Amino acid sequence: MTPPPIEAPGVRLRAFGPDDVADIVAGCSDPLTQRFIDGLPNPYTEADARHWVAESAPAAFTSGGAAYAVTDPATDRLLGTVGLSHPVPARGQAEIGYWVAPWARGRGVATAATRALAEHAFAAGTARLELLTHVENAASQRVALAAGFRPEGVRRRAAPVRGGGRRDLMVWARLADDPPGPAERPLPDLPGGRLTDGVIVLRRLGPRDADQTYLLHTDPAVVQTRVPPVSATRDEVDQRCRGAESQWLVGTAAAMTILDGSSGAFVGNCMLHYDQPASRQAMIGYSLLPGWRGHGYATRAVRLLARWGFDRVGLARLWAGTLPENAASQRVLEKAGFRREGLLRGRLPGTAGDRADSTIFGLLPTDLTD
Repeated sequence: MTPPPIEAPGVRLRAFGPDDVADIVAGCSDPLTQRFIDGLPNPYTEADARHWVAESAPAAFTSGGAAYAVTDPATDRLLGTVGLSHPVPARGQAEIGYWVAPWARGRGVATAATRALAEHAFAAGTARLELLTHVENAASQRVALAAGFRPEGVRRRAAPVRGGGRRDLMVWARLADDPPGPAERPLPDLPGGRLTDGVIVLRRLGPRDADQTYLLHTDPAVVQTRVPPVSATRDEVDQRCRGAESQWLVGTAAAMTILDGSSGAFVGNCMLHYDQPASRQAMIGYSLLPGWRGHGYATRAVRLLARWGFDRVGLARLWAGTLPENAASQRVLEKAGFRREGLLRGRLPGTAGDRADSTIFGLLPTDLTD
C-alpha cells in the first residue's frame, strides 16, 4: 500500500517512484553523501536505485519504519530522502535519518523534512526519536538542533566504516512533548563567523588548522603547559580539529584559531571550555607559536574571548589555571583583568605519576579591561 504524502512548508514527503531513479543515483553518488553514509554501495549504480525504489523503500513501511522521497512541492523533483528505521515498538522509539541532494543543500530541506516526519511519527504514537550523526558531520548536527533534537552523548565505535574499522556516533533525541526546534544552544556562533579587535582575528578551529595546530602542540614550551605535559600526537590534533565544531554545537567547548589580522597568518589557539553551565562559569586557555609571543597577541585573544563569553554566552564568571612558574601566562591574564584567587595543590597530573600545583585566576564582567 502506497503511503499518503506528507505536506510541509517547503517540502513534500511522498513514496519513491521510477522517475526518481536518476536523482537517487546522483544524490547517493555524491562524495559528501558517501562520506557520511557508510552503508551505501560504492559505486552507487542505477540498479541500486531501482532496487531501493521497488524493494527497500516499501519494505521500510512493512517493518514499522518509513522511507520517504523529499521533493519540491512545485516541481516534484527529488531533493533527498528522510525515513524511520530500527523501530522498537515496546519503547515507542525509532531512529530518524536523511540525506539531501547536492542541488538542494543550504535551503533548509533536511530540517523541514525531519520536522515533518517527526511530527507525523509522534502523532502516530511514537514517544521518542533518535538521530545519529558522525562526530565530524556538523551540518547534520545543525539540522538536528534546528529540528528540536538535543544532544545526549556519544556511542563509541557504534558504526562500521566502509573498508574496515568503526567510528563513533553522536546521539541526538527528541521526545513527543519537546518543542519542534530549534533546540537551545549554550554556545552561539560567532557574529559573522569571527571576533576581531582590528589586530587579531578569532574564528572557529577546523580541519584546515591541523598542520599549524600540530606544530603548536608539539612546541616544547607549549608541551610543558599541557595536562599531562606530553606532546600531542598527529591523530589527536586531527581529531580535535575535525570535531571542534561538534563540541561547539553541543555546548562543551568553543575552540578557536588566533590569526594575525593583517596577514591572516596562524598565531595560535584559544578555547572557552564551558565546564560549569549550571553556575554560568567557564574556563579559558590559550597557546601561541613561538614567533608570535611577547607582542600582546595572547592578551588580545583573552579579552576578545572573555567579552564574547560575557556578552553573547551570558557567562557570570571566567577562570583560568596556570603552573605557578608560568609567569608569562599569568601576566597575560592579569593584563586582561583576571585576579589571582589561590593555589590548588597537586591539581594537575605530571608525566611520571607526580602531581603539579595550579594557580587559579578569576574574571568577572566588571573586571575585564579594554
